[in-house]
Amino acid sequence: MKKSLLGLALAALGTTALMNSNPVNAAENDFDALPDAVQAYIFGYPLVTMEMTRRVMTNVETAAGTRAPMGHFARIRAYPTAEFKDVTAPNADTLYTTAWVDVSEEPWVLSLPDADGRYYLFPMLDGWTNVFQVPGKRTTGTAKQTYAITGPGWTGTLPPGVEEYKSPTSIVWLLGRIYCTGTPEDYAAVHKLQDEVSIVPLSAYGKPYTPPAGKVDATIDMKTAVREQVNAMSTDEYFTLLAKLMVDNPAAGDDKPMLEKMAKMGFVVGQPFDSSKLDAASQAALAKVPELANEHIMGHMQGGIAVGDMKLENGWGFTVKTGLYGTNYLQRAFITAIGLGANRPQDAVYPTSEGPSPGASYSGDKNYVMRFEKGALPPVNGFWSLTMYDEDYFFVANPINRQSISARQNLKPNPDGSVSLYIQNASPGADKESNWLPAPKGKFILMLRMYWPKDTPPSIIDGSWVIPPVEVVE
Repeated sequence: MKKSLLGLALAALGTTALMNSNPVNAAENDFDALPDAVQAYIFGYPLVTMEMTRRVMTNVETAAGTRAPMGHFARIRAYPTAEFKDVTAPNADTLYTTAWVDVSEEPWVLSLPDADGRYYLFPMLDGWTNVFQVPGKRTTGTAKQTYAITGPGWTGTLPPGVEEYKSPTSIVWLLGRIYCTGTPEDYAAVHKLQDEVSIVPLSAYGKPYTPPAGKVDATIDMKTAVREQVNAMSTDEYFTLLAKLMVDNPAAGDDKPMLEKMAKMGFVVGQPFDSSKLDAASQAALAKVPELANEHIMGHMQGGIAVGDMKLENGWGFTVKTGLYGTNYLQRAFITAIGLGANRPQDAVYPTSEGPSPGASYSGDKNYVMRFEKGALPPVNGFWSLTMYDEDYFFVANPINRQSISARQNLKPNPDGSVSLYIQNASPGADKESNWLPAPKGKFILMLRMYWPKDTPPSIIDGSWVIPPVEVVE
């Protein structure tokens, strides 16, 4: 049975034999632990990635741009320009207000101002990337509100008017988004809200408080992309870091079967992982775990073909399985790899299209139209937008400085009440420019953002609303 399990696992991963050892001999040692090791890697991928992301984003003395020390807010003041290359797939709809906190020692108190009806959300991610709470217009309204984020083992009394949000882990990432139209007047209004958002340790709540400056760790790699840093870890390095992180960021109760598998391969929470204690065949096999696991993670959607929890409609790929993952470890790892910080689908869905059909790409040497039937614009309670990216997921410079198009452009309907969006490099003409999304001359990618999608038909969540295709104009 063990040899069969190994064969099935390797076949599922699309690999060939990892070594030239005799299969019978392999079955007699720990080589048959490889499938469990690959599953364990996928299981731990979000926690390891979150930690490496936290290190990079907080390794500064003071807040600047997208980075801020632990316990400080990073407040993004404007939408990125076409020259911005720090983060892929930026947005031009919401301004981010983000912070990392460690609630292992004491709770942290988040204070949100009265937003006067403005759309915003402040999802809270635990170390495993689950969105465990989402204060904001959809869930808690826009009045002034205060929350204490408490750690897994905390017990105590909170001040009056402070509601407890218990985090399953010590690592917490606050990923606030506030809607903004991008005009100078609206920028000023959102900046005021951003400045009124605060986070303080419980011991400092209600008292004057200045967060201490951050301490820069020169050993942290601030240049290499986080995903590349994680992928480059050896099996021993990866599982040793995972074991350390799980001391303060425990697995959920439903993860017990996975923890039992990990224990059989020698994984112990809080202790280094050392494969050198195994025989040579097992060491050689385990050395392949990062490569195999990452191949499996990224294979969750390949070549524009939807698999697993991914859907493909009219050239648009998307999922409504984000934010809360349960024991769906592969989906959780995949979303971590391609969209760390993803919201629950009730808050946002992000259909993306690299071409009008699988295997095809959009190109600026052609003109395209995306037509919504009368009354069939994206069904949302929040807002929607269609964003243009180049083939590397960055904004595109264009003569009207429009990176995305949405209802705030005062879209002009067709005579029959339908709405057509013109996606092309050159202007479609003055009478259609209100509906024009400028494209580059080369390849490009489209992303449809749907914030607070409707949960009753027509709805993208239940499949009763289908995204229309982007078609070439002949």
